[in-house]
Amino acid sequence: MENIRNFCIIAHIDHGKSTLADRLLQETNTVSERDRQEQVLDDMELERERGITIKSHAIQMDHERDGKKYVLNLIDTPGHVDFSYEVSRSIAACEGALLIIDATQGIQAQTISNLYLAIEHDLEIIPILNKMDLASAMPDEVKDQIVDLIGCDRDDIIEASGKTGMGVGLILEAIMDRVPAPKGDPKEPFQALIFDSVFNSFRGIIAYIKVMNGEVRKGDLVKFVNTGKEYNADEVGVLRLTQEARPVLRTGDVGYLISGIKTSKEVKVGDTITNVKNPCKTAIDGFEDVKPMVFAGIYPIDPEDYEDLRASIEKLQLNDASLTFEPESSAALGFGFRCGFLGLLHMEIVQERLDREFDMDVITTVPNVSFNVITKKGDLVEVHNPSGLPTETMIDYIEEPYIHAQIISRADYIGQIMKLCIDKRGELKTQVYLTGNRVEVTFNMPLSEIVFDFYDKLKSISKGYASFDYYRTDFKRATLCKLDILLNGESVDALSSLMHTSNAYEIGRKMCIKLKELIPRQQFDIAIQAAIGSKIIARETVKAVRKDVTAKCYGGDITRKRKLLEKQKKGKKRMRQVGNVEVPQKAFLAVLKLD
Repeated sequence: MENIRNFCIIAHIDHGKSTLADRLLQETNTVSERDRQEQVLDDMELERERGITIKSHAIQMDHERDGKKYVLNLIDTPGHVDFSYEVSRSIAACEGALLIIDATQGIQAQTISNLYLAIEHDLEIIPILNKMDLASAMPDEVKDQIVDLIGCDRDDIIEASGKTGMGVGLILEAIMDRVPAPKGDPKEPFQALIFDSVFNSFRGIIAYIKVMNGEVRKGDLVKFVNTGKEYNADEVGVLRLTQEARPVLRTGDVGYLISGIKTSKEVKVGDTITNVKNPCKTAIDGFEDVKPMVFAGIYPIDPEDYEDLRASIEKLQLNDASLTFEPESSAALGFGFRCGFLGLLHMEIVQERLDREFDMDVITTVPNVSFNVITKKGDLVEVHNPSGLPTETMIDYIEEPYIHAQIISRADYIGQIMKLCIDKRGELKTQVYLTGNRVEVTFNMPLSEIVFDFYDKLKSISKGYASFDYYRTDFKRATLCKLDILLNGESVDALSSLMHTSNAYEIGRKMCIKLKELIPRQQFDIAIQAAIGSKIIARETVKAVRKDVTAKCYGGDITRKRKLLEKQKKGKKRMRQVGNVEVPQKAFLAVLKLD
């Protein structure tokens, strides 16, 4: 056990952790020359294309020093804020962490939040300054930031470059010297933490585990503590570049366990596995069910594809347990699903994967968050969809979710960033100068305000420098109203949204103007109205395409013209009663991008 080292890599997006992981695999000869490629651990096409890690990966390396063989288990983690729970479970499975910081950009928001997670779990932190080969690197300035942040010695910081391989040997030495061996008792009952799971269409769900105490052998009857389900361990093994079966996994080992499970609900990240005959006394703490934060409706463009869409989402859910969905129907869009996502990036990735992996064309409605509605009887109703809101007379008050937002930026942009946050109903909590030119501000903000375009605006205001991280805090009372869009008096449920009363007039007006541009003209007038309850707050009219019926009358009595116009008027009235208005796909997308 004393020769095992379990460590993870934490960094902000794009600070080069996947590249550095490649160099470590190369240095320890884990990957042969033939299998070598960039971003070895990112096996999804989407990850390679965007250069982000979506799913965390684990791999075992062997390294020899002074005749002593070491086993190094690397658990790669996603960097994006949407996947922070996955990161926390990966961190819980380690004893050390490589903190990678880009020498050209310095410390950013997600670096700090993931670092705090690592410190909470008492991990040994090894700071690494990456991208030292670039001409724009600022080693002295960034080293000062690191020393201020974690209070280490300047000499402890390793200078490295994932591209050239500089400093990789020093990193391996530091892992072996500084990271402690796993703690645990081989004689205790078997206890293991699930830090990830993947779906294999032949073997079922494969749980990635770290053995905390005891050991597990092939064929043991094991139990998942939080779900209470029991299974046979068909196969256990370690994670090399491919999975390698072993007869037994002992205390401190990181590996996988296959037991032929077919439904993703039964394997939960953060759950504890133990032996049925000799169970452990306590579960590993820190487990929680992942709660979706953002909800949106996903509908097939062609209603006949509904069953295919269901099958696609079910398959996707097997690989991504944090995606939730339930069927719903809309008068405008037909049958579809109300899906819950961890955040906007997660939603974007799910849409992209539906398109790439399953070839599904879908319409996504306006994303919204879940609200708590307290009725006059004192009951609590969770509302994920504006159409599920009880009638006004039943509602006592509504609560909306709040977040703690942490933004790090250059001092030059801080004024505009504060204005943006205050416009989004944010409340300034702290403002700290990390160095002369870097400021960290924290705000309390409603989650519903950042769902739309907050991140895009933040990036454009700060010219890409600001980094943003958030976590959910609690629910607070709010004056919210349901904004409906009516076309010829008919409500279009896919365009209705719940929002703060102060924004409703502004957004209602903008939506009407936008829809007027996008809805094609018909043979009759189309009234586009924005309404709160029965009160109309904005209106635009798409004028009818009109045939000139009086063209054949030249001269003559006015009554002849009047007769033709009256006849046309009756026809138009009848047409409005039977005609329906199609809302083009562009309109749904345009409403999302309202500025």
